[in-house]
Amino acid sequence: MSRSAHPAGPRHADVYPEGHYSAPPADLNGLDEKVWAKTVTRNDDGVATVGGIEVTRLAEEFGTPAYFLDEADFRARCRAWADAFGKDADVFYAGKAFLSRAVVKWLHEEGLNLDVCSGGELTTALDAGMPADRIAFHGNNKSPEEIERAVRVGVGRIVLDSFQEIVRVAHVAQSLGKRQRVQIRVTVGVEAHTHEFIATAHEDQKFGIPLAGGQAAEAVRRALQLDGLEVIGIHSHIGSQIFDTSGFEVAAHRVVGLLKQIRDEHGVELPEIDLGGGLGIAYTPDDDPREPHDIAKALNEIVTRECEAARLRTPRISVEPGRAIVGPTAFTLYEVGTIKPLEGLRTYVSVDGGMSDNIRTALYDAEYSVALVSRRSDAEPMLSRVVGKHCESGDIVVKDAFLPADLAPGDLIAVPATGAYCRSMASNYNHALRPPVVAVADGGARVIVRRETEEDLLRLDVG
Repeated sequence: MSRSAHPAGPRHADVYPEGHYSAPPADLNGLDEKVWAKTVTRNDDGVATVGGIEVTRLAEEFGTPAYFLDEADFRARCRAWADAFGKDADVFYAGKAFLSRAVVKWLHEEGLNLDVCSGGELTTALDAGMPADRIAFHGNNKSPEEIERAVRVGVGRIVLDSFQEIVRVAHVAQSLGKRQRVQIRVTVGVEAHTHEFIATAHEDQKFGIPLAGGQAAEAVRRALQLDGLEVIGIHSHIGSQIFDTSGFEVAAHRVVGLLKQIRDEHGVELPEIDLGGGLGIAYTPDDDPREPHDIAKALNEIVTRECEAARLRTPRISVEPGRAIVGPTAFTLYEVGTIKPLEGLRTYVSVDGGMSDNIRTALYDAEYSVALVSRRSDAEPMLSRVVGKHCESGDIVVKDAFLPADLAPGDLIAVPATGAYCRSMASNYNHALRPPVVAVADGGARVIVRRETEEDLLRLDVG
């Protein structure tokens, strides 16, 4: 489907060819554990529950649309990543996936570090008590103010993304009488098997300094000569929603080649290598993500093998899971508003949210699952498209899914695996109010990011 067919966007109403979508599931009432948070189940009446609380009760108390986050699942995933990589590696949660002060506190308590990429994310991290030395600061165009604050508070590392940043960070550090720990982000010419807009290591994109033409080697040379910088390693990130490690193998080979060149030319063996994040999660039952221990084993073997071949000491590995931790732990709960059958095509199911709370379908062609969660149904499956209430034909939440044919206005449906990027990328399009994030655990629920109000909108509109 072309992304530039028309200024208004692709013709989403076009009929898909036969076989484009999967066959109806055997059980429309089933909740596949691959795509739902760990404590999500159905009670005897068929109502879905999370953390022991029925979604009908949650809707009454907190309204819809709303994101419900399984705190126990989030914490368990943090521990799984920390255990998988152990004490000889560093796990940085990628805050861009979803960040709040509650999340920062959970990360701190579970022993993870935090990766931020803006002044706002840094402020949230510090305000919630994350030690500065456990924070990495990313971004391809950090402002002078952001750099100065990061250096001043003592962040553990700044990832340098350009030749200009090498000079800027060094100047700020020297002016403050500090020596800032930095990594050089390189683009290694590896394109992960993912969507064009979320593949980040091929050379024609905005992130990092290319290996090609010796640019990355020159960046390291310059950084090593500046008194304000302590170069601790190389950073590489090859994309997002990745299900295998073959891309990491090629990337590691090229990064280790750069480390060998640095040793041979400058007599320095850099002690760290950051392989980024991007590991995928299950948005649909067809997705097959790998477990953290499998990922850790594979990445450690890859780096060790490459370093042994290059006769280098094996550097300390860092990884940056964001989506892989928070993505599966949350779902978005909607109320059905209208149902519009189109003869011979599909049924359009309109909900009380849309692209303002989940832009990923419109932006990335992302696929999601959906289920009726306020009751059980034995009705036949109907091919459905879940859409929002915004004035855009591209306002689609779930492109193609099967819902019960007796679906009615007022029913609650839920879209799983919306913990990552949905609230982070939410907007006020059409002056929609961004939904709350509600943490649920052990029979209790509390708001960790409140729902916006009309007063919030008007407070920013100074007239």
